[in-house]
Amino acid sequence: MLVFGHSGFPVILFPTSKGRYYEYKDFKLIESAKHLIDTGRVKIYCPDGIDEMSWYNYSIHPADRVKTHIGYENVILHDVIPFAKYETGQPKVAVGGCSFGSYHAANIAFRHPDQIGYLISMGGSFDIKQFIMGYYDDNCYFNNPPDYLPNLSDSWYLDRLKNMGIVLGTGEWDMCLNDNIQLSNILNSKAINHWLDIKKWAGHDWQWWHQMFPEYLAQIG
Repeated sequence: MLVFGHSGFPVILFPTSKGRYYEYKDFKLIESAKHLIDTGRVKIYCPDGIDEMSWYNYSIHPADRVKTHIGYENVILHDVIPFAKYETGQPKVAVGGCSFGSYHAANIAFRHPDQIGYLISMGGSFDIKQFIMGYYDDNCYFNNPPDYLPNLSDSWYLDRLKNMGIVLGTGEWDMCLNDNIQLSNILNSKAINHWLDIKKWAGHDWQWWHQMFPEYLAQIG
């Protein structure tokens, strides 16, 4: 994991599909938010990803792909989030990511809203059915937001989600535009406040995420 900043609200960024912990540094997403990092507004944590061992590991059964992902989530929940909260003195963290990184961020936010204060999604893709090839069990259901959110009725979850700052950033040319509209519609059906931000003339790539990231980070606080 790489960490950027000396103080501020903790932001955990999940890498894109099969990405590594240094991806957001190398693709200059961190640089795009330099002024917020340097002034102590946010402290950014970039943990490693294990998509090649979980969702993209087609050499193992789909049930084991999901179980491997759950193991990854447990590391984030029990190691990364407590570490970030301890270092910054904050009671909650923000989570975010680009593309499939947004899946990781959104899923953990929706499943554990007591730990998450903000969700920042950029060009997000949220449906894991493409990785399980027709297989389905309870673990698949409870890790696929388009499936479990429409059926969510527990007031403990809903009350906390309604107090979360949620940004779904996308573009009119983004290949994941429909994913974001679908998720926005689900959130609206549950009266969960959020910002669906569809950028004009924007697609699914780093140059647009560079523009989105500091704008969305500035909403924290």
